[in-house]
Amino acid sequence: MSDIFSLSVEELAAKIKDAQITSVEVCEQYIDRIKKFDKDIKAWAHFDKKLLLEKAVEADNHRRAGKSLGPLHGIPVAVKDIVGTIDMPTECGTTIRKGKSYSQNAEIVDLLHSAGAIVMGKTTTSELAFLGPSKTTNPHDNSRTPGGSSSGSAAAVASFMAPVSIGSQTGGSVIRPASYCGVVGYKPSYGLISRNGVLKTSYLLDHMGVFGRKVEDVALLAKVLIKKDPYDPATIYYSAENILSETKKGPLFEPKFIFYKTDHWKMIEKKSREAFEYFIKSFKNIETFDTPSYFKDIHKYHQIIHETDLANNFSVYYKKYKKKLSSYMQKAIANGNKYSAKEYAEAIDFMKRSYESYQEVFEDYHGVLSPSSPGVAPKGLKSTGTAEFNKVWSYLGTPCISLPLLEGENKLPLGVQLIGDRYDDHRFLGVARWLEKECEE
Repeated sequence: MSDIFSLSVEELAAKIKDAQITSVEVCEQYIDRIKKFDKDIKAWAHFDKKLLLEKAVEADNHRRAGKSLGPLHGIPVAVKDIVGTIDMPTECGTTIRKGKSYSQNAEIVDLLHSAGAIVMGKTTTSELAFLGPSKTTNPHDNSRTPGGSSSGSAAAVASFMAPVSIGSQTGGSVIRPASYCGVVGYKPSYGLISRNGVLKTSYLLDHMGVFGRKVEDVALLAKVLIKKDPYDPATIYYSAENILSETKKGPLFEPKFIFYKTDHWKMIEKKSREAFEYFIKSFKNIETFDTPSYFKDIHKYHQIIHETDLANNFSVYYKKYKKKLSSYMQKAIANGNKYSAKEYAEAIDFMKRSYESYQEVFEDYHGVLSPSSPGVAPKGLKSTGTAEFNKVWSYLGTPCISLPLLEGENKLPLGVQLIGDRYDDHRFLGVARWLEKECEE
């Protein structure tokens, strides 16, 4: 049996389809990895070996019966523990929900099932997908944070305990953990993947995202998950049928990029800054610019929307279980209760105006580049790091991806963030794949 960990998800699915390997064999190899590594990494909130193997047997029997197979048939997928599942608890990283399940599967879980995938378990999340750290450690150095809030989803893929995983982002919860853990993390344009059946923190800012080891892996997973859902009014009609083939095809000619140093450039540790500067110089088609002045306002407005929505969505928890909430959450909800209707309306209005200004970039450039995080994963497990390099793109609803292209201090992974134009995800992923390939050569 070939080493399954070196195969792309598409190659692995093809081998299962052609009976060169069974889903049971694949799942057993991942179970062995989990046994070996999860005691230190603690990426799983819920993992049931027996249930996973039962599902793998079902997948193999389905194939042997000659029934039609989806693009992810027999592939195990890890899912963040804010995504509703009937057969597993959905605890959302808080003791308030200990042992509780959702009454139905989230829409994306049903889409995974339709594609033949197996939900292998639930990965840890920061408390209620905000800032209170989970128990998870960084696979490259257990004394460092894996980032948050999709801590377990990034760490499980980085440590080869899952081939791909699902996370979410409201500020920087996909891009930052991907950077810290050294994997590919992709947040599609706002409204492409349904949040129906997923913990709601902010209607205007919540995005679902995906993790993999390569751009093609996340493109295949996105292809399965991108679908209009009448129960999530933010979702749009968007054909993702060709997203993987367009990703492989890449841009028609060499792309041009803007690199934003951002106002937070001074936050970046020296070794990481040097790595980015070397990266910029390596490409003749990257131009460095200061960030637009209105980005400062975006950070302020993102906070107003986020904290107001947290106060609204978790008002019951705040009234009944305030002492069980972290100081991060208590403070955010207290702030959210103080904003005026006028401030919230301004924050929403600015979304449209700032996106219209930003969109002009794509008349001349294929993408914007910036750091995914202020450096490598920080020491300690009491914080998940900062989302200062990510909030703008969550606010604007644009697609972004963290590519593990660089190394910072102690040879730890460092992500390069690529940002595209809203609803241009096909071409955007093709550009991301081009960048990935250029850096491999």
